[in-house]
Amino acid sequence: MKHKRALVGALTLAVALGVGGAALPGSAAATTTAAMSAGHGSATDRARLQEILQRLTTVDGAPGALAEVRDRRGSTVLTSGVADVGSNAPVHRDSRFRIGSMTKMFTATTVLQLVGEHRVRLDAPVERYLPGVVRGHGNDGRQITVRQLLQHTSGLPDFLDYLKPQEVVANPLVRYDPRDLVALALKNPRVFKPGTDWDYSNTNYLLAGLIIEKVTGNTYAEEVRERVIKPLHLHETYVPRASAIPGPHPRGYAQPGKDAPLLDITKVDPSVGGAAGGMISSGTDLNRFLGALLRGDLLRPAELREMMKTRCTGSKDGRAYGLGLESRPLPGGGLYWGHAGDFLGYETMAGATVDGRRATVMVNLGPGGSDAQSDDIEAVIRTALSAGRPSAHR
Repeated sequence: MKHKRALVGALTLAVALGVGGAALPGSAAATTTAAMSAGHGSATDRARLQEILQRLTTVDGAPGALAEVRDRRGSTVLTSGVADVGSNAPVHRDSRFRIGSMTKMFTATTVLQLVGEHRVRLDAPVERYLPGVVRGHGNDGRQITVRQLLQHTSGLPDFLDYLKPQEVVANPLVRYDPRDLVALALKNPRVFKPGTDWDYSNTNYLLAGLIIEKVTGNTYAEEVRERVIKPLHLHETYVPRASAIPGPHPRGYAQPGKDAPLLDITKVDPSVGGAAGGMISSGTDLNRFLGALLRGDLLRPAELREMMKTRCTGSKDGRAYGLGLESRPLPGGGLYWGHAGDFLGYETMAGATVDGRRATVMVNLGPGGSDAQSDDIEAVIRTALSAGRPSAHR
Protein backbone atom coordinates (compact mmCIF):
# COMPACT_ATOMS: atom_id res chain seq x y z
CA MET A 1 0.00 0.00 0.00
CA LYS A 2 1.15 3.53 -0.67
CA HIS A 3 0.88 4.49 2.97
CA LYS A 4 3.54 1.98 3.92
CA ARG A 5 5.90 2.96 1.11
CA ALA A 6 5.48 6.68 1.74
CA LEU A 7 6.43 6.53 5.40
CA VAL A 8 9.43 4.18 5.39
CA GLY A 9 11.92 6.85 4.35
CA ALA A 10 10.50 9.33 6.80
CA LEU A 11 10.82 6.88 9.66
CA THR A 12 14.52 6.43 8.88
CA LEU A 13 14.90 10.19 9.00
CA ALA A 14 12.86 10.41 12.20
CA VAL A 15 15.14 7.97 13.99
CA ALA A 16 18.21 9.84 12.81
CA LEU A 17 16.74 13.08 14.18
CA GLY A 18 15.63 11.45 17.41
CA VAL A 19 11.93 12.16 16.92
CA GLY A 20 8.78 10.07 16.94
CA GLY A 21 7.98 7.30 19.41
CA ALA A 22 10.33 5.42 21.69
CA ALA A 23 13.04 3.37 20.00
CA LEU A 24 13.00 -0.19 21.25
CA PRO A 25 15.02 -3.36 20.78
CA GLY A 26 13.91 -5.99 18.28
CA SER A 27 11.06 -8.36 18.89
CA ALA A 28 11.28 -10.79 21.75
CA ALA A 29 11.14 -14.53 21.16
CA ALA A 30 7.71 -15.41 19.89
CA THR A 31 5.22 -17.67 21.58
CA THR A 32 2.15 -19.07 19.93
CA THR A 33 -1.21 -19.68 21.53
CA ALA A 34 -4.61 -20.72 20.31
CA ALA A 35 -8.01 -19.96 21.80
CA MET A 36 -10.95 -21.76 20.23
CA SER A 37 -14.69 -21.59 20.54
CA ALA A 38 -16.99 -23.91 18.56
CA GLY A 39 -14.05 -25.02 16.49
CA HIS A 40 -13.23 -23.97 12.95
CA GLY A 41 -11.60 -26.44 10.61
CA SER A 42 -9.52 -29.48 11.40
CA ALA A 43 -6.48 -29.76 13.63
CA THR A 44 -4.39 -29.89 10.46
CA ASP A 45 -5.92 -26.63 9.21
CA ARG A 46 -5.22 -24.93 12.52
CA ALA A 47 -1.66 -26.23 12.54
CA ARG A 48 -1.05 -24.74 9.08
CA LEU A 49 -2.34 -21.37 10.21
CA GLN A 50 -0.32 -21.55 13.39
CA GLU A 51 2.82 -22.28 11.39
CA ILE A 52 2.33 -19.19 9.21
CA LEU A 53 1.66 -16.97 12.23
CA GLN A 54 4.77 -18.28 13.91
CA ARG A 55 6.76 -17.53 10.75
CA LEU A 56 5.42 -13.98 10.83
CA THR A 57 6.85 -13.42 14.31
CA THR A 58 10.06 -15.46 14.16
CA VAL A 59 11.23 -15.06 10.56
CA ASP A 60 9.37 -12.14 8.99
CA GLY A 61 10.10 -9.79 11.90
CA ALA A 62 6.67 -8.84 13.24
CA PRO A 63 6.55 -8.57 17.04
CA GLY A 64 3.06 -10.07 17.23
CA ALA A 65 0.31 -11.50 15.05
CA LEU A 66 -3.34 -12.49 15.41
CA ALA A 67 -5.72 -14.39 13.16
CA GLU A 68 -9.45 -14.88 13.68
CA VAL A 69 -11.10 -17.44 11.42
CA ARG A 70 -14.85 -17.99 11.34
CA ASP A 71 -17.50 -20.00 9.54
CA ARG A 72 -21.00 -21.17 10.36
CA ARG A 73 -19.65 -23.73 12.84
CA GLY A 74 -17.71 -21.32 14.99
CA SER A 75 -14.45 -19.44 15.27
CA THR A 76 -10.78 -19.92 16.01
CA VAL A 77 -8.44 -17.26 17.34
CA LEU A 78 -4.69 -17.81 16.97
CA THR A 79 -1.97 -15.50 18.23
CA SER A 80 1.80 -15.50 18.04
CA GLY A 81 4.54 -13.29 19.41
CA VAL A 82 4.15 -10.32 21.71
CA ALA A 83 1.99 -7.23 22.02
CA ASP A 84 4.76 -5.27 23.73
CA VAL A 85 8.44 -5.92 23.07
CA GLY A 86 9.37 -4.23 26.34
CA SER A 87 7.21 -6.34 28.66
CA ASN A 88 6.87 -9.43 26.41
CA ALA A 89 3.12 -9.37 27.07
CA PRO A 90 1.34 -11.78 24.71
CA VAL A 91 -1.14 -10.66 22.06
CA HIS A 92 -4.64 -10.55 23.57
CA ARG A 93 -7.22 -12.60 21.70
CA ASP A 94 -9.63 -9.62 21.65
CA SER A 95 -7.03 -7.16 20.42
CA ARG A 96 -7.98 -4.01 18.54
CA PHE A 97 -5.76 -2.75 15.74
CA ARG A 98 -5.67 0.26 13.44
CA ILE A 99 -7.08 -1.18 10.21
CA GLY A 100 -5.87 1.40 7.68
CA SER A 101 -7.41 1.00 4.24
CA MET A 102 -9.92 -1.60 5.39
CA THR A 103 -11.76 1.55 6.46
CA LYS A 104 -12.66 1.95 2.77
CA MET A 105 -15.09 -0.98 3.00
CA PHE A 106 -17.06 0.89 5.68
CA THR A 107 -16.95 4.16 3.76
CA ALA A 108 -18.11 2.55 0.51
CA THR A 109 -20.91 0.69 2.33
CA THR A 110 -22.17 3.97 3.78
CA VAL A 111 -22.11 5.69 0.37
CA LEU A 112 -23.95 2.75 -1.21
CA GLN A 113 -26.63 2.89 1.47
CA LEU A 114 -27.15 6.52 0.47
CA VAL A 115 -27.37 5.36 -3.15
CA GLY A 116 -30.10 2.90 -2.12
CA GLU A 117 -31.94 5.78 -0.44
CA HIS A 118 -31.71 7.82 -3.69
CA ARG A 119 -29.67 10.49 -1.93
CA VAL A 120 -26.53 9.82 -3.97
CA ARG A 121 -26.18 8.66 -7.56
CA LEU A 122 -23.18 6.53 -8.42
CA ASP A 123 -22.81 8.00 -11.90
CA ALA A 124 -23.42 11.60 -10.89
CA PRO A 125 -20.43 13.96 -10.99
CA VAL A 126 -18.64 14.72 -7.76
CA GLU A 127 -19.35 18.40 -8.50
CA ARG A 128 -23.04 17.82 -7.73
CA TYR A 129 -22.23 17.07 -4.08
CA LEU A 130 -19.00 19.03 -3.57
CA PRO A 131 -19.24 22.06 -5.86
CA GLY A 132 -15.89 23.67 -6.57
CA VAL A 133 -13.91 21.28 -4.37
CA VAL A 134 -12.23 19.20 -7.09
CA ARG A 135 -10.58 21.69 -9.43
CA GLY A 136 -7.11 22.43 -10.77
CA HIS A 137 -4.21 20.85 -12.65
CA GLY A 138 -6.57 18.82 -14.83
CA ASN A 139 -8.53 17.53 -11.83
CA ASP A 140 -12.19 18.37 -12.36
CA GLY A 141 -15.12 17.20 -10.25
CA ARG A 142 -17.44 17.84 -13.20
CA GLN A 143 -15.74 14.97 -15.05
CA ILE A 144 -15.38 12.51 -12.14
CA THR A 145 -18.24 10.37 -10.85
CA VAL A 146 -18.92 9.01 -7.37
CA ARG A 147 -18.43 5.50 -8.78
CA GLN A 148 -14.96 6.46 -10.03
CA LEU A 149 -14.02 7.67 -6.54
CA LEU A 150 -15.06 4.37 -4.96
CA GLN A 151 -13.34 2.28 -7.64
CA HIS A 152 -10.10 4.30 -7.88
CA THR A 153 -10.68 5.14 -11.54
CA SER A 154 -10.90 8.92 -10.99
CA GLY A 155 -7.28 9.66 -11.91
CA LEU A 156 -6.94 11.88 -8.84
CA PRO A 157 -3.45 12.06 -7.28
CA ASP A 158 -2.97 10.45 -3.87
CA PHE A 159 -2.41 12.98 -1.09
CA LEU A 160 -0.03 10.52 0.59
CA ASP A 161 2.38 11.00 -2.29
CA TYR A 162 2.70 14.67 -1.34
CA LEU A 163 2.22 14.75 2.42
CA LYS A 164 5.59 15.30 4.09
CA PRO A 165 5.79 12.02 6.03
CA GLN A 166 8.57 13.20 8.35
CA GLU A 167 6.08 15.74 9.69
CA VAL A 168 3.59 12.97 10.48
CA VAL A 169 6.20 10.93 12.30
CA ALA A 170 7.73 13.88 14.13
CA ASN A 171 4.31 15.22 15.14
CA PRO A 172 2.01 12.18 15.29
CA LEU A 173 -0.70 13.98 17.28
CA VAL A 174 -1.32 16.73 14.71
CA ARG A 175 -4.93 16.84 13.50
CA TYR A 176 -5.56 17.05 9.76
CA ASP A 177 -8.62 18.44 8.01
CA PRO A 178 -9.66 16.20 5.08
CA ARG A 179 -10.26 19.27 2.89
CA ASP A 180 -6.67 20.38 3.45
CA LEU A 181 -5.38 16.92 2.48
CA VAL A 182 -7.57 16.94 -0.65
CA ALA A 183 -6.29 20.41 -1.54
CA LEU A 184 -2.72 19.18 -1.12
CA ALA A 185 -3.36 16.38 -3.62
CA LEU A 186 -5.08 18.68 -6.10
CA LYS A 187 -2.06 20.93 -6.39
CA ASN A 188 -0.69 18.15 -8.57
CA PRO A 189 -1.75 16.96 -12.05
CA ARG A 190 -4.22 14.17 -12.53
CA VAL A 191 -2.76 10.71 -13.12
CA PHE A 192 -5.03 9.91 -16.09
CA LYS A 193 -8.32 10.93 -17.67
CA PRO A 194 -11.20 9.78 -15.41
CA GLY A 195 -12.47 6.30 -16.21
CA THR A 196 -9.58 5.31 -18.49
CA ASP A 197 -7.36 3.48 -16.00
CA TRP A 198 -7.02 2.33 -12.39
CA ASP A 199 -4.76 3.78 -9.70
CA TYR A 200 -5.16 3.49 -5.94
CA SER A 201 -5.63 6.93 -4.41
CA ASN A 202 -6.58 7.68 -0.81
CA THR A 203 -7.82 11.10 -1.97
CA ASN A 204 -10.84 9.34 -3.49
CA TYR A 205 -12.04 8.18 -0.10
CA LEU A 206 -11.47 11.47 1.67
CA LEU A 207 -13.83 12.91 -0.94
CA ALA A 208 -16.30 10.04 -0.38
CA GLY A 209 -16.30 10.93 3.32
CA LEU A 210 -16.98 14.58 2.47
CA ILE A 211 -19.89 13.52 0.23
CA ILE A 212 -21.39 11.52 3.11
CA GLU A 213 -21.19 14.61 5.32
CA LYS A 214 -22.62 16.97 2.69
CA VAL A 215 -25.58 14.73 1.86
CA THR A 216 -26.52 13.77 5.43
CA GLY A 217 -25.56 16.86 7.40
CA ASN A 218 -23.81 14.61 9.90
CA THR A 219 -20.17 13.75 10.38
CA TYR A 220 -18.68 10.79 8.57
CA ALA A 221 -18.07 9.13 11.95
CA GLU A 222 -21.72 9.55 13.03
CA GLU A 223 -23.01 8.02 9.80
CA VAL A 224 -20.70 4.97 9.94
CA ARG A 225 -21.60 4.37 13.58
CA GLU A 226 -25.37 4.63 12.99
CA ARG A 227 -25.46 2.71 9.71
CA VAL A 228 -22.89 -0.04 10.25
CA ILE A 229 -21.30 -0.23 13.70
CA LYS A 230 -24.44 -0.06 15.85
CA PRO A 231 -26.73 -2.30 13.74
CA LEU A 232 -24.09 -5.05 13.66
CA HIS A 233 -23.16 -4.60 17.35
CA LEU A 234 -19.49 -4.10 16.50
CA HIS A 235 -18.41 -3.29 20.03
CA GLU A 236 -14.71 -3.34 19.17
CA THR A 237 -14.91 -1.04 16.12
CA TYR A 238 -14.38 2.71 16.23
CA VAL A 239 -14.15 5.76 14.03
CA PRO A 240 -11.80 7.41 16.49
CA ARG A 241 -11.09 11.04 17.13
CA ALA A 242 -8.52 10.53 19.89
CA SER A 243 -5.01 9.16 19.35
CA ALA A 244 -5.39 6.24 21.77
CA ILE A 245 -6.69 2.78 20.85
CA PRO A 246 -9.57 1.76 23.17
CA GLY A 247 -9.50 -1.65 24.85
CA PRO A 248 -6.80 -4.34 24.69
CA HIS A 249 -4.34 -3.74 21.87
CA PRO A 250 -0.74 -4.46 20.97
CA ARG A 251 1.76 -1.63 20.74
CA GLY A 252 2.23 -0.50 17.15
CA TYR A 253 5.79 -0.51 15.82
CA ALA A 254 7.67 0.63 12.75
CA GLN A 255 10.98 -0.67 11.41
CA PRO A 256 12.88 2.39 10.11
CA GLY A 257 15.70 0.30 8.64
CA LYS A 258 16.94 -3.26 8.46
CA ASP A 259 19.15 -3.02 11.55
CA ALA A 260 17.43 -0.10 13.25
CA PRO A 261 15.55 -0.56 16.54
CA LEU A 262 11.78 -0.74 16.45
CA LEU A 263 9.97 2.56 16.85
CA ASP A 264 6.83 2.65 19.02
CA ILE A 265 4.22 4.68 17.11
CA THR A 266 1.08 3.41 18.86
CA LYS A 267 -0.32 6.88 19.48
CA VAL A 268 -1.13 8.79 16.32
CA ASP A 269 -3.97 11.10 15.36
CA PRO A 270 -6.27 9.07 13.05
CA SER A 271 -7.22 12.12 10.96
CA VAL A 272 -4.26 11.49 8.68
CA GLY A 273 -6.26 8.46 7.48
CA GLY A 274 -9.81 9.74 7.89
CA ALA A 275 -12.47 8.11 5.71
CA ALA A 276 -9.67 6.47 3.73
CA GLY A 277 -7.91 4.72 6.58
CA GLY A 278 -8.53 5.97 10.10
CA MET A 279 -10.66 3.26 11.73
CA ILE A 280 -9.92 0.76 14.52
CA SER A 281 -11.38 -2.75 14.77
CA SER A 282 -10.77 -6.34 15.83
CA GLY A 283 -10.65 -9.67 14.03
CA THR A 284 -14.02 -10.65 15.48
CA ASP A 285 -15.73 -7.46 14.36
CA LEU A 286 -14.18 -7.42 10.89
CA ASN A 287 -15.30 -10.98 10.27
CA ARG A 288 -18.80 -10.12 11.47
CA PHE A 289 -18.88 -7.06 9.20
CA LEU A 290 -17.72 -8.96 6.10
CA GLY A 291 -20.19 -11.77 6.73
CA ALA A 292 -23.06 -9.31 7.05
CA LEU A 293 -21.95 -7.38 3.98
CA LEU A 294 -21.76 -10.41 1.69
CA ARG A 295 -25.07 -11.80 3.04
CA GLY A 296 -26.79 -8.60 2.02
CA ASP A 297 -27.55 -7.44 5.56
CA LEU A 298 -26.11 -3.96 4.93
CA LEU A 299 -26.96 -3.28 1.29
CA ARG A 300 -29.89 -3.98 -0.98
CA PRO A 301 -29.19 -6.49 -3.79
CA ALA A 302 -28.80 -3.77 -6.43
CA GLU A 303 -26.17 -1.86 -4.45
CA LEU A 304 -24.33 -5.02 -3.42
CA ARG A 305 -24.10 -6.03 -7.07
CA GLU A 306 -22.60 -2.64 -7.88
CA MET A 307 -20.09 -3.02 -5.07
CA MET A 308 -18.99 -6.40 -6.42
CA LYS A 309 -18.59 -5.29 -10.05
CA THR A 310 -14.83 -5.29 -10.30
CA ARG A 311 -12.22 -4.10 -12.73
CA CYS A 312 -8.67 -5.39 -13.16
CA THR A 313 -6.01 -3.55 -11.17
CA GLY A 314 -3.13 -4.78 -13.29
CA SER A 315 -1.80 -6.90 -10.44
CA LYS A 316 -0.17 -10.19 -11.45
CA ASP A 317 -1.99 -12.08 -8.69
CA GLY A 318 -5.37 -11.54 -10.33
CA ARG A 319 -6.89 -9.17 -7.81
CA ALA A 320 -9.69 -6.91 -9.00
CA TYR A 321 -11.33 -3.89 -7.38
CA GLY A 322 -15.02 -3.19 -6.94
CA LEU A 323 -16.44 -0.31 -4.92
CA GLY A 324 -14.36 -0.39 -1.74
CA LEU A 325 -14.20 -4.18 -1.95
CA GLU A 326 -11.45 -6.21 -3.56
CA SER A 327 -11.60 -9.74 -4.97
CA ARG A 328 -8.68 -12.16 -5.09
CA PRO A 329 -8.46 -15.70 -6.44
CA LEU A 330 -8.36 -18.71 -4.13
CA PRO A 331 -6.18 -21.76 -4.74
CA GLY A 332 -8.22 -24.36 -6.61
CA GLY A 333 -10.67 -21.80 -7.97
CA GLY A 334 -13.18 -19.29 -6.72
CA LEU A 335 -12.71 -15.88 -5.14
CA TYR A 336 -12.62 -14.24 -1.79
CA TRP A 337 -13.65 -10.66 -1.02
CA GLY A 338 -12.11 -8.17 1.35
CA HIS A 339 -9.40 -5.56 1.69
CA ALA A 340 -5.92 -5.01 3.08
CA GLY A 341 -4.88 -2.14 5.29
CA ASP A 342 -1.71 -0.41 6.45
CA PHE A 343 -1.48 2.29 9.06
CA LEU A 344 1.30 3.55 11.28
CA GLY A 345 2.19 0.61 13.54
CA TYR A 346 0.01 -2.07 11.92
CA GLU A 347 -0.61 -4.18 8.83
CA THR A 348 -3.93 -5.96 8.42
CA MET A 349 -6.02 -7.94 5.97
CA ALA A 350 -9.49 -9.49 5.94
CA GLY A 351 -11.27 -11.75 3.48
CA ALA A 352 -14.51 -13.69 3.13
CA THR A 353 -16.23 -16.05 0.73
CA VAL A 354 -19.87 -15.92 -0.27
CA ASP A 355 -20.46 -19.28 1.46
CA GLY A 356 -19.69 -17.77 4.88
CA ARG A 357 -15.96 -18.38 5.49
CA ARG A 358 -14.17 -15.36 6.95
CA ALA A 359 -10.65 -14.60 8.14
CA THR A 360 -8.79 -11.58 9.48
CA VAL A 361 -5.09 -11.34 10.24
CA MET A 362 -3.27 -8.48 11.92
CA VAL A 363 0.35 -7.74 12.85
CA ASN A 364 1.77 -4.86 14.87
CA LEU A 365 4.55 -3.80 12.51
CA GLY A 366 4.28 -1.25 9.74
CA PRO A 367 5.72 0.47 7.90
CA GLY A 368 9.01 -1.34 7.57
CA GLY A 369 7.60 -4.84 7.43
CA SER A 370 9.22 -7.07 4.84
CA ASP A 371 7.63 -8.28 1.62
CA ALA A 372 7.61 -11.70 3.29
CA GLN A 373 5.40 -10.27 6.04
CA SER A 374 2.81 -9.09 3.51
CA ASP A 375 3.01 -12.39 1.63
CA ASP A 376 2.45 -14.41 4.79
CA ILE A 377 -0.45 -12.21 5.87
CA GLU A 378 -2.15 -13.03 2.58
CA ALA A 379 -1.15 -16.70 3.00
CA VAL A 380 -3.08 -16.80 6.28
CA ILE A 381 -6.22 -15.55 4.50
CA ARG A 382 -5.87 -17.97 1.59
CA THR A 383 -5.15 -20.92 3.87
CA ALA A 384 -8.02 -20.15 6.21
CA LEU A 385 -10.56 -19.66 3.44
CA SER A 386 -9.44 -22.78 1.58
CA ALA A 387 -9.41 -25.05 4.65
CA GLY A 388 -11.70 -28.06 4.30
CA ARG A 389 -13.05 -26.71 1.04
CA PRO A 390 -13.85 -29.23 -1.69
CA SER A 391 -11.64 -28.61 -4.71
CA ALA A 392 -14.68 -28.67 -7.00
CA HIS A 393 -16.41 -25.89 -5.08
CA ARG A 394 -16.65 -22.57 -6.89
